[in-house]
Amino acid sequence: MSHSDSSGLEPDSSHPLHPTIREEIQDLMMSSDNETVHAPPPHIAARFSRSSNFRRKSSAASSRRNSLSSHHSSRSSRSAHGGPYSTHVAQHLRRASIIETRKARLADRAAHAEQVRLRAAMAKAAPRLSASSEERALAAKQAREKFLAQVAANCAEEVKRAKRIAEDTREKKAAEHLKLKEDMQERLAEAERRRSLLQHQRRPRTVTLPSLEERRVFVRKPQTEHEAAKVIQKAWRNSRRRRVVSDFIALGLTLENIQKTSFEDVGSLLSQDRVLEATTKVLKLYGLQDEDTDSTGDTAATRTFLSVFLVLGHPAHVLSREGEQEKDLIEKAKGLLLCFDLVVTSPFATPLTTQLGFLSEAHASFQTAFTAWKDRDSSVLLDTMLAQFVELDAIWQSVKNDKEGHVAEDYREGIQHNQTLLLVRLKRLAGPDRAMKMIQQAIRKSRKANMKKKPAGDVRPRAASFPSEDVTTSPLTTIERSESGTVTEASGTRKAAPLLPDNRTIMHELAINKEYRIDTKPKIDMRENAIRAVSENMRQGLESDLGDIFVVAMAETLREKLLNLVMPGKSLHTLISESLDTAMIANQVKIGAFSYQQFFSFMNSLLPKICAPVRDAEVKALAEDQTEDPIERLAKLNYIVDLLSIDHANFSLQMNAPLLIKEATNYEQKCFARTVGSEALTRTSQWWSRARKRTVEDIARRATGHNPIAAIRATPDKVYMQGLVDLAIGVDKLQEVDIPETLELDRTRIERIRTDILRIVVISAILLTAKNLMRRDVRSQWKEQAQRMWDLPFEDAQAFIAAIESRYALPPTTKTQLSGTTERILLDGRNRQVSHPVVKVLLQKIKTHVHARLAATSTQERVKSASSASQVLSSGGLPEYVVQVGAMVEELQKVADVDREAHGKWYDGIIEAVNQEDDAGSSLM
Repeated sequence: MSHSDSSGLEPDSSHPLHPTIREEIQDLMMSSDNETVHAPPPHIAARFSRSSNFRRKSSAASSRRNSLSSHHSSRSSRSAHGGPYSTHVAQHLRRASIIETRKARLADRAAHAEQVRLRAAMAKAAPRLSASSEERALAAKQAREKFLAQVAANCAEEVKRAKRIAEDTREKKAAEHLKLKEDMQERLAEAERRRSLLQHQRRPRTVTLPSLEERRVFVRKPQTEHEAAKVIQKAWRNSRRRRVVSDFIALGLTLENIQKTSFEDVGSLLSQDRVLEATTKVLKLYGLQDEDTDSTGDTAATRTFLSVFLVLGHPAHVLSREGEQEKDLIEKAKGLLLCFDLVVTSPFATPLTTQLGFLSEAHASFQTAFTAWKDRDSSVLLDTMLAQFVELDAIWQSVKNDKEGHVAEDYREGIQHNQTLLLVRLKRLAGPDRAMKMIQQAIRKSRKANMKKKPAGDVRPRAASFPSEDVTTSPLTTIERSESGTVTEASGTRKAAPLLPDNRTIMHELAINKEYRIDTKPKIDMRENAIRAVSENMRQGLESDLGDIFVVAMAETLREKLLNLVMPGKSLHTLISESLDTAMIANQVKIGAFSYQQFFSFMNSLLPKICAPVRDAEVKALAEDQTEDPIERLAKLNYIVDLLSIDHANFSLQMNAPLLIKEATNYEQKCFARTVGSEALTRTSQWWSRARKRTVEDIARRATGHNPIAAIRATPDKVYMQGLVDLAIGVDKLQEVDIPETLELDRTRIERIRTDILRIVVISAILLTAKNLMRRDVRSQWKEQAQRMWDLPFEDAQAFIAAIESRYALPPTTKTQLSGTTERILLDGRNRQVSHPVVKVLLQKIKTHVHARLAATSTQERVKSASSASQVLSSGGLPEYVVQVGAMVEELQKVADVDREAHGKWYDGIIEAVNQEDDAGSSLM
């Protein structure tokens, strides 16, 4: 085809074809390569063409096709590649790409719709999941509502509390405002009264004032002797007032000087006669004291006034705590001192009536506050000083009978001196009559508590008759006889029955306590258990075909016990020996002629002749008991005979105690040497080494700087007392290795003291916490609460709180805090440990106090430490247990004296060995 033909077929550019027609035409052109396709005439193509206003602009491709650059590129491409064929191919490719894109987008939409349909079907097919979701949502909603309700309640409580506080604050401010308003009105009224008074007393104004010479010339002279006397008296009174005030000012009693001076110097200054006399004159001058009072009343009122300087200058020494009452006292003292300074420094010879009125009111307010404070604080001081007086009396009662060692004479002077000082202070605080009455009651109560309770009735056995000078009839010989003769068949019965203490224990206890007696209370408390144990042993013997041998053994055991209760050679001794003959009873049992009824009848007639009158009721009850079971009756009989043996031993102790005490030391030395033999005292050596190390460290710590001679000052007495205090004053469980061999007999005593110490620190910690929370004086004695807490178990914290609430009302906040602290303290008590800070402090205070009293060597030091024990323990938070701690100190002192006297040579060997080891270690270093 020629170029002219092809150009003739090209459509007019001013009438573009519709895109769809164009695509169809391209398809026709591409369908046949050899066939020539002719374009329609221009007027026909114009019908199918589309206006430019309706051109599609929805896609970027159409916009690009219709742009000028696209037309230009298409024309250039047509002109370059040969015309319409290339254009149709490109359009076809673009059309195919668009169709594929749309198909992919439709496929994605179909897949998404399918997924949505599947999820909807799954949701319909699983209703339980939706139900659980609803339940969880409902539970979450309820929890949220509950939380919101709790928050609302807490907020309401906080708002209520805030409103209450705001209301209290508002009322307080209103009261203060009203008080200030009243004070201001009183001051304004007083100012108005003074102004009117001055106006009435003002001299009428004159034209000219006379000169000094004229006034001197025209001074009116007294015309009569009476007027002259008045002038002289007025001048004398003014001169006397100035002299009294100048004498008081010369003392230098100002707050600045008092604060610069030590408390002791101020006390001695205020107690001088010249100070008291000058102050009394000033107080009488200003009307604060009556002119007709006696010297005793003047001195008391003057001392009360001078206490203002002590309260303001040295409040830490005067006031025991910072409570509301103390703060009020300080405020009243400041007001009184301010008014007094204004009056004293007034330029007028006679102070103004207003100033004297203010001074009188301030003095009355201070006296009221001082009296209230003194009454409260004096009660605590009275209790403390009474406890000191009683402690000194207890020491005197314990040493007054010691005439041989001159201990009583050494103690008498020191105790008498300290009791005299305490008596003077008590009379000053409580008055002479009341002080003497309080002292008598306290001493009577203390002596009654310390007095050994004597059993009601006569405890002397009827068959007992022991000459005190006969050593062979001592209780030691009796016990040796009762423990020596025992047959093998009766071993089970004797094991079931509790034995008497051995001779060494009895001698040791007598050396410590001259009034020692074997306690029958444990035997009485364990009566049922003892009878049951003996009965079981008897039945086991009968079941094992040893009934005949067992009856003979029981008869022999009873025979031995009864023979020990009567004197050899007496008729009762012969009767018992013949009636309870072992061979005769064995033959009777062998031939079947033994009668339990005759045996019990003989015992019922014998026991009333042997027992003490105090056991008549129990012996009578045994005789009236007609139980058919012979085993149970034999067990009860054995129990009664054991009680009679204890009574017999106690009576022999009472008769021969002085003689036994003299031989206690030698007897203990022999027994200890026989027990130890040639073995080394390992535990005692370790205990001494630990005590010596602790003593050296304590001395070095107390000394200023490094002290190389601390070991030299660690004397054996100090080391021993340090070891004894560490051993006895503690709360943890005592281990076997902790007890030295020399103190083995005191194991039970030391364990009891440690248990008491645990009780004391736990109860004192709870009471001290309660006092601090309630803002009470820590020196006040809550003995009733402490007594109630003593027997309470450590597992019940509410019982301890209830003991405090029985006397004092606890606010809710205080009770909550006290309950938490009590739980932590009782946890230490249950675990026998010390972790709470208050318990640690109290335990250390007790240990320090006990060590200070035990380490005192001279009599004066012991009396001084004993007299100050009440004050030290009360200020440390232990006022309820002053007497109990003092009893512990006294008991440990006796243990130390007996132990060192009996085991002195063994201690000397240990001390020498330890010193050699230390010297060897020092030489190696």
